[in-house]
Amino acid sequence: MILRERKTVTVAAGRSSSSLVMLIIVFLGFFFATYNIVSTVMRHRTHDQSLIDHDPVVKMPQDMWKPKHPKAPFHVAMTATDSIYNQWQCRIMYYWYKRIKDHPISEMGGFTRILHSGKPDSLMDEIPTIVVDPLPPGMDQWLEKEVIEEDYILMAEPDHIFVSPLPNLSNEGVLAAFPFFYIKPLENADIVRKYFREEMGPISNVDPIGNSPVIISKDLLQKIAPTWMNVSIRMKSDPDTDRAFGWVLEMYAYAIASALHGVQHILRKDFMLQPPFDREIGKKFILHFTYGCDYTFKQGELTYGKIGEWRFDKRSYVREAPPRNLPLPPKGVPESVVTLVKMVNEATENIPNWGA
Repeated sequence: MILRERKTVTVAAGRSSSSLVMLIIVFLGFFFATYNIVSTVMRHRTHDQSLIDHDPVVKMPQDMWKPKHPKAPFHVAMTATDSIYNQWQCRIMYYWYKRIKDHPISEMGGFTRILHSGKPDSLMDEIPTIVVDPLPPGMDQWLEKEVIEEDYILMAEPDHIFVSPLPNLSNEGVLAAFPFFYIKPLENADIVRKYFREEMGPISNVDPIGNSPVIISKDLLQKIAPTWMNVSIRMKSDPDTDRAFGWVLEMYAYAIASALHGVQHILRKDFMLQPPFDREIGKKFILHFTYGCDYTFKQGELTYGKIGEWRFDKRSYVREAPPRNLPLPPKGVPESVVTLVKMVNEATENIPNWGA
């Protein structure tokens, strides 16, 4: 069933039109928004170090390292709600997008925040935004305007910060994705097989990824998105699947939908780092601040799931934005956490009317 859009507000001049691409982006937005809402109530938990050390990454074929010419810009699509918690993350994310975008190595193109509120919010003049009505359970909504000019799309989230200029990591139809250690198709084979039958191929064809960050061509996204939506609905309707996968259900759904189309991803561990477990920035591109960072004052030791004497956790700022000039971590805290706080501080210092 196709539900007609009741209200759309676009803040971006000179963009052309294509309904299918916008249908896809809005559908993706439902899931990104869901992920961020659920994250507000998720508590940081102790992680088994063996899980963190497990490396599911498929080695990149040698020919994939060849330089690409000419550039292949990608559109950054970030979905959002109008909550204070979501807004301050969006503002920081967009600040660093602007700071990094024009670097010679960068292949970032345009930017769209997809706002699932049904009405404009206070960031309309600050961030290029499309307003859509909150999606119904059907998750299928037809829009009649395209905002995507680039041939590729980066599916991103508000709690992403660009720490390095991001090139288009995909290559000639091969998608780029980040491998998540907690997405385990092989260990959940009984459930995965409900949606990816044996005749479709081995379970190993289902990549250990989510739907973000992913760089994907518009053509492939158009093919995968309807299947992704249908698989998601089937999963959510099955109590066993819903119970087993919980808040990562749509991540599994994207991985399975891709496999159903015979699409596999180059798994790029350099795509993203996640403090505090990734300690160094290295040559990573995106910093994902989803986990709480808690440390002792005296030795800068991570307290693993317990509130530390020093802490930065985005969930501490659900009702109000973090203040400017957050205190830096104590001595001994890893580079990734120090960089996170410094980048938040730089953004909040330079974004007008922060906290107003």
